[in-house]
Amino acid sequence: MRNNRVQLADWRRQVAEMYSTIRQLDPEPGWHVFKRQRDVLFRTHPQSPLPKPDRHQFGGLEYFPYDPQWRLIVPLEPPSSPSTTDIDLGSDGNFRLTEIGQVVIRSDASLSLFWVEGYGGGLFLPFADATNNVTTYGGGRYLLDGIKGVDLGAQKEHLILDFNFAYNPSCVYDERWVCPLAPEQNRLPLSVNAGEQAYLPVPT
Repeated sequence: MRNNRVQLADWRRQVAEMYSTIRQLDPEPGWHVFKRQRDVLFRTHPQSPLPKPDRHQFGGLEYFPYDPQWRLIVPLEPPSSPSTTDIDLGSDGNFRLTEIGQVVIRSDASLSLFWVEGYGGGLFLPFADATNNVTTYGGGRYLLDGIKGVDLGAQKEHLILDFNFAYNPSCVYDERWVCPLAPEQNRLPLSVNAGEQAYLPVPT
C-alpha cells in the first residue's frame, strides 16, 4: 500500500510538471506536449489508469483536432447559488465540493467552478456536453483538477479554460477507479468537439 501511494504521488508530480511545461508554451504546441506525455504515462507508469494487460498494446488516446475557438479566457462570476455537494467515492471516502463561482462559456451556457474541501483543496471543473455517449465518454470529462496540478493558469484574474485539454476521468479506463462526475448544473446544452474522445479498450 505504501508503495502504491508513493507511485500515486509520482504520477501526480509528473502530471503537475507536464502542466507547468504547457503553461510556458503557445496553446497548440502545449497541446501536443499534453497528448504525447499522457500517452507515455498511460503506457509506462505503474499508476496508469489502464489495466496492466492493456498497457503493452496501448496505441494512444484519441482527441478531436485542436480548435483555437475552444480556448477561452473568462472571468470568474459569483456563484448562482453557493452550495456544498458530497459525493460518495466508496472505499476512497467522501468527496466534498463547494461551488465558488461560475464561468460563462457562451450566452446560454455556463459552468460551476468548485473547490475541493479538505486538506490542500484545489479547483475542480468537471463538465458534460452533447457529445457524451456519441464521440465522448457518457459521464463527461474534466478540465481542471487542482489535486493533480491540472490547471492552465490565469491572465489578469481571468481563468484560462482550453477545452482542447479536456480529458476523461480514470473510471473510463478501468472499473477499479471511482470518479466524481459532472453535476447537473455542469451539463452543457452544446457539443464540445474538443479534447479527449471516447476510449476504445484494447481488443482481447
